[in-house]
Amino acid sequence: MLHLYPVTIRETHIDSLGHVNNAVYLTLFEEARWEWITAGGYGLAEIKQYRQSPVILDVTAKFLREVHLREAVEIESRLLSYEGKIAKLQQDLVRTAADGSKTVCCAAVFTMGFFDLESRKLIAPTPLWKKALGLESE
Repeated sequence: MLHLYPVTIRETHIDSLGHVNNAVYLTLFEEARWEWITAGGYGLAEIKQYRQSPVILDVTAKFLREVHLREAVEIESRLLSYEGKIAKLQQDLVRTAADGSKTVCCAAVFTMGFFDLESRKLIAPTPLWKKALGLESE
């Protein structure tokens, strides 16, 4: 499943070098993940209700091309794998040219798990969490 999240780069995203700050990419990727899981039926209300939440365990990001003020870009998010309690998620910030060609400006791979807030341990993904990720239908 591919989740798309459009973004217009704002003044608050830009650093003194005139391009998107490295830390901002992680914030934008997080926004995209929240939109994805909330649209899938597992937003903050469900996290509070069930006391179970996704957690990021690791991230590797590659900054490939500069992104500048007021550029319209899109974040493409896709699950690469979910084995046991551990998932791999790819998120790419992509620029689309007028001719339709796409350039990946930043590529990140996240390792994540599903965390029980009471026991403070990773748990296997629940059916509701799998549904939010597009792994299961209703």
